[in-house]
Amino acid sequence: MAYDGRDFAGWAYQPHPPGLRTVQGELQRVLGHLFGADVDVQCAGRTDAGVHATGQVAHVDVPAWPSDVDARRINRALPDDIRITAIERAPAGFDARFAAIWRRYVYRVCDDGLGPAPLLRHLALPWPRALDVEAMNRAATPLLGEHDFAPFCKQREFATTVRGLQRLDWHRDDTGLAVMTVQADAFCHSMVRSLVGVMLPVGDGRKPEAWPRQVLDAGVRDSSVTTMPAYPLVLAEVGYPPAEDLLARQRETRSVRTRES
Repeated sequence: MAYDGRDFAGWAYQPHPPGLRTVQGELQRVLGHLFGADVDVQCAGRTDAGVHATGQVAHVDVPAWPSDVDARRINRALPDDIRITAIERAPAGFDARFAAIWRRYVYRVCDDGLGPAPLLRHLALPWPRALDVEAMNRAATPLLGEHDFAPFCKQREFATTVRGLQRLDWHRDDTGLAVMTVQADAFCHSMVRSLVGVMLPVGDGRKPEAWPRQVLDAGVRDSSVTTMPAYPLVLAEVGYPPAEDLLARQRETRSVRTRES
């Protein structure tokens, strides 16, 4: 599915305060009406308030799927800032969240002094200084691999911050925007936006290329790392293993990971 996150208080359903819009809440309302029963929609990645998606994946367990309910009918009932792009019966062992092997996000930054084009202003962060994309790529390389990303996460009680960072790189798109692509087995709360926050001072020359790794090695939250705004962040794609490996992946993900020595 895809959605424009600007008017949502994130993915997760929140009954209080009343009237708080969430992606999960809208989907459960519409599907519950079409199915004539309450449903529980679970996603691959719980996006924060303001974060968009072009490749979110979700699953719903139902005794039977009504023959007259397809993506077009669901989309007619949904608000126009959410769209279902495909529906299929999931193979045995599939779980949108726990069976995923990676999530990929993109974040766009405009360092043109004129600012983003009007149609891109909700998708690109204005930045007042020119960015050296190659310097940011060199600074990103030492962050790859499995590490404790606590310095880049908002800590949650009893939650691990060990993550496997598979990809972190920058490029210029056809419009000249600096685009960060980041992929990991999973992300902790605010991790992607904090990674942007540690990269931009390197790109504009205020911090050395070694600084992001120094922040990681310190092991604690660094107050000089800014958690950047949510609105340019897009969940672009989610990856899954072959069908025969889905259940094994679920078991692996559900086990609590600890940092390896």
